[in-house]
Amino acid sequence: MIWLDLLLFAVGVLLIVKGGDFFVDSASYIAEISGIPKFIVGATIVSLATTMPEMLVSVMASVQGGAAGVSADEAASKFSMAVGNAIGSVTANTGLILSIGIIFMTIAVSRKKYLVKSLLLIAAVTSVWLGCLSGKLSVIASIILLLIFATFVFENIRSAREDMKGSAEERPKLEKKELIIKLVLFVVGAVMLVIGSDLLVDHGTNIATFLNVPAGIIAVTMVAIGTSLPELVTTITAIVKKQSSLSAGNIIGANIIDLTLILPISSLVSRGQLTIDSQGLTYDMPACLILTLIAMVPTIITEKFHKWQGVLMIAAYAVYLWLIMR
Repeated sequence: MIWLDLLLFAVGVLLIVKGGDFFVDSASYIAEISGIPKFIVGATIVSLATTMPEMLVSVMASVQGGAAGVSADEAASKFSMAVGNAIGSVTANTGLILSIGIIFMTIAVSRKKYLVKSLLLIAAVTSVWLGCLSGKLSVIASIILLLIFATFVFENIRSAREDMKGSAEERPKLEKKELIIKLVLFVVGAVMLVIGSDLLVDHGTNIATFLNVPAGIIAVTMVAIGTSLPELVTTITAIVKKQSSLSAGNIIGANIIDLTLILPISSLVSRGQLTIDSQGLTYDMPACLILTLIAMVPTIITEKFHKWQGVLMIAAYAVYLWLIMR
């Protein structure tokens, strides 16, 4: 029933909005107490939690597509959902969400902290595109992506240790009761984000199907944007609370995880049958790479995100949506 889908879609939005508020507050507190830079917290803890909706959607779609007895058409549809969601989420994170943060916040970054993560993201997008040219995500590409993920985790740990060792900032006094409350709110916020996104994706997809929107378009638009809502809410909340480093770190980390962890796992659970459709190769992956380069390259050079980047990224994202929907 369409009215039930609309109701549960609205519930999903409410859960995501409040969950994002809990999430950013507690993540900021964890960063202050531990002495770990907020950029690192955003790129690891927050990113892993906010990519859970993408992980759940893509892995479940891959499992269903690779199951015995599934028709070729149904399997292709499920695999399109898995790949389109992961790639589409990175494209939405960059072209829509990061661009909003760039336009409304002044985000200065340290080249030392930012360079490796930026290069890893560019390498991940390029590896996915080249690794899928055969029509399937190759084994070699999956291995490369997992190595990029391992490098990303290692770099975050190394960077966090280095910053904690050299930090001269005075940390807030640790209150055990407040720490427990913040940790609980962090978990509750993450759970609310995941449940809210799940409701939003499931019932948003039902609404789109009711309106006769093609499945391939649903994967890279409604599902991808729906599963990216935690990042969007985290960014908007970070704008309000002036936590720009947390926002940028979260999006960069989420994009790397989407590409280097979700896709290889999806390929694994589909038993190597994760196929890529023509839309993915012709539009989705090139758009993802172009947006990533616009976001990363000027920032590596100038150590700052510029408002013109945000405007250009939104315009490029709009052109991409027009091309796939025409």
